[in-house]
Formats: sequence, structure tokens, C-alpha cells
Amino acid sequence: MKKKTVSLMMAAMLAVSMLAGCGSDAAPAGAQATTPEAPAKEETAAPAETVTEAPAETPAADAAAEEITLRMAWWGSQDRHDKTIAAIELYESLNPNVHFEYEYYSFDDYFTELNTLVASDEVWDVFQLGGNFPTYIDKIHPLNEFIDSGIVDTSKFSDTNLKTTQTTDGQQLGLTNGINTYGIAYDPALFEEAGAALPTDTWTWADYQAAADLITEKLGIFGSSTFLSSDFIAGCSTYIGQQGSLGQYGFFNLDLTGMGFDDPEMLTPFIQMRADMIKKGSYPDAGASAEVTNIENDFLVTGEAAMTWVAVNQFPTIYDVCQEQGRTLALATVPKVTPDGNAGVVLQSSQMLCVSEDSEHKEAAAAFISWFENDVDANNILRAERGIPANEDVRAALSTQATPGQQIMYAYVDKVSKMDTPEKVNVLSPDGQAEVQDHYLNYIQQVVSGEITASDAAQKTYADAEALFK
Repeated sequence: MKKKTVSLMMAAMLAVSMLAGCGSDAAPAGAQATTPEAPAKEETAAPAETVTEAPAETPAADAAAEEITLRMAWWGSQDRHDKTIAAIELYESLNPNVHFEYEYYSFDDYFTELNTLVASDEVWDVFQLGGNFPTYIDKIHPLNEFIDSGIVDTSKFSDTNLKTTQTTDGQQLGLTNGINTYGIAYDPALFEEAGAALPTDTWTWADYQAAADLITEKLGIFGSSTFLSSDFIAGCSTYIGQQGSLGQYGFFNLDLTGMGFDDPEMLTPFIQMRADMIKKGSYPDAGASAEVTNIENDFLVTGEAAMTWVAVNQFPTIYDVCQEQGRTLALATVPKVTPDGNAGVVLQSSQMLCVSEDSEHKEAAAAFISWFENDVDANNILRAERGIPANEDVRAALSTQATPGQQIMYAYVDKVSKMDTPEKVNVLSPDGQAEVQDHYLNYIQQVVSGEITASDAAQKTYADAEALFK
């Protein structure tokens, strides 16, 4: 694992200047920062070091405060790594008794390491989780006691935003890093060059497929980049929710006691569409999909595809990368089953920071999470890279100085917030969903190869999911 020494007394003004521009290179598998006593190698991918005198007084600690070392980890792009490191260094400068040992990874490598730490009861003090958090719920120390004591400030969080990271019985598992949703990022110039119709707010999956196929035929590139594991979100969670009346169907039911629909054939059209696109070459097969390791080397970013599925907090990053190439991206709503049908997408938490049950410094970890989500200076560094801030004051401060890509993100989330959505949405998922997802993606490849039909794949996916409750 790569190591880098970080300065522990960095002033806030200099922390902002350390932000590095994002690039299209894949994020490193992992990198770690240690305290200054440990020898370290200089790394060009991390922010430059700057050492200044620490403030004489700090708002959260004094000279007699206990020396605390917190271990923290996250996954993401290089842009996220740089910004998170700068925020950590700002916190250290304000709290000289608190030191961080941090690690950052690509998505897959992060969870490989997390699984190892779970098995040895050594999970980082502060760690990042996304939609798969139910898998690790036994390692999450809820924040309720720290909210009650005032260590964690939620006064500027709406109840709706807090519920995005709550269990159904009110356990606050973490604070959301950002309100997020899904969309389709695309290059309008490539659509126009191919003569494909531009996406609209009422476009359908049939429109999506037609545009992708035409772009591949005319330009010789992928019409659509890979959705990666999100193909399960698109083809199962979203696609099922788009059918019937609003809130009538979900892939799982709200109580997570069974399926949220009873006809497996409702999955068939999406699976058939995806298999047809792979065979035509307008969507990457499994081998090509494996080349995409993060959003910054997505085929849309490299110019080898005209559109891609995106969690919209990622949009400003790829917008900036493409802008440097002389390209301007746009953001469209997720296609629907029918033009006047349900949107199928809702606002949700992008990720959250959690306190580990294994931590020996739970209160200090909770205090850092509260600062990370509430402090305006910290969020001027983070720049909503993980999603639109849930804290209303932070959101207001950032919106006045948003970049063009961030402005598109803010406008898009505002649009989604005004769409009709079900009254209740379960933020949890059952144990075993990851395996169902993996099987689903494999079934699509089997449809492509002719081993099974799309109907067979739908039946198998439904059976796999239903078996979670038996």
C-alpha cells in the first residue's frame, strides 16, 4: 500500500490551494497517510504538502486535550481523494490533538479491504458506505447518542434528509454526504453528429436504445457506455418502479419481507434490450465493461461512448474533464417505460460517513463527521463532490459559487425533487442482494451468447431474489 506523510498543522487558507484538478487516470487501488513519525515516499497523485504554524487557539481542543488518532477510509476518484485529504488537514489544523491515518481506494478494492477488516474486528474509526450499507450494519455505531448530546449537529438537516440514512426504527446510521439521484450524462455533439434525437424529459428506454444503436452505426463508438453494477439498479429497481401506478411496484417490498411485484416477465423487456445492444455493439460487453474502473475513465469521458448512467454527484467531475478536452456534456433524466409514466428515480443519500463499532474513539469520530457535513469552510473544499449537501446553510453557500458542472447538477436535482415520487421508499436492501445483482449481470451475458432467453433470465433473476426470503 502506498504511503504518504501528511502535515498535521496546516492552515485553512492553504488547504484550499492544495486541491488538484481531476484527470481521466484511474484512481489508485489504495493510498494511506500516516503520522509524521513514519517514513514515507512522496506521491505525485496526492496534494502537495505545506507546513505552517498551527493557530494559537482552536475551537475544539486545548493543550491538555487527549491525543487521538482516527483511522478513516473512502473510495472514489482522484478528485475526491484530493479534496477529502485537504478537508482532513484543515480539521487537523483546527484540532491539533486529533491526527488521521487515512486510506483511499477504488470501489472494488475498498470493499475487499473492508471485508478483511470486518473479519478481524478492525474496521476504520470513520468509514464510507453507500447503498450496500445493510451488509455492514453490524459494524456501524449509530449516531443517536451523539445527536442527543449535541456532539453531532443535525439542526440544519431536514427530516427527509436524515431519513435517507436511518433504519425503519429510527437508528441514525450516519449523516449523508450528499443528496443524490441518477441521470444520463451525454455528449450532445455526438448525438447531433450521428443524427440521433437528443434526450428529453419524456424519453423512453426505446428512445435510448434507438439513439445508442444509431450512434454506433454512424460513428463506430458505443452509443451508451456501461452502467456497470448500476445495470441492476436500472433494469430491476428503476424499471420495475416505472411500471403500474405510482408506488405500485418495487423490486422488493417496503418491509423487505418479499418481492414487490409478482410477475417476473416485467423484467424481460429490459433484459432483451440490453442483450440486443451488446450484440449490436452499442453497449459494452462484460470484457469491455471491465476496462472501466471509475467514472473518470468511463467510455463517455474517453470519447468512446456518447452517454452513460451516472450518479449525479459524479457529473461535475466528468463535466470538468470533458471541458478540458473541448467537449461539453449535458445531463438527462433516466428514460421511462412510457413517455407519461413514472420517473422511477428518487432523491437519496449518495454515501454516508459512519462511526465504526470497532473504534476506540467513537465520540471523536462522531465529532469529525458532524464537522465534515456542517462546516462551510470544509464544504468549500469538498465542493459537493459526493452530492448536494444536506445541510441547508452549506447548500446555500455553495450554490452561489458553483461551477458550470455543479450548476447543472443542482438544477437536475431540483427537477427530480419536483417529480411525483412514492410516499414511502425503503433505503435498505436485503442481505444477499449483491449476489442477486451479480447473477443478473451474468444472465444478461448468457442471453447474449444464446444460452438462455431474456424470459429465462427474468425468471432466474426473480427466483434468486425471492430465495433471499426463504
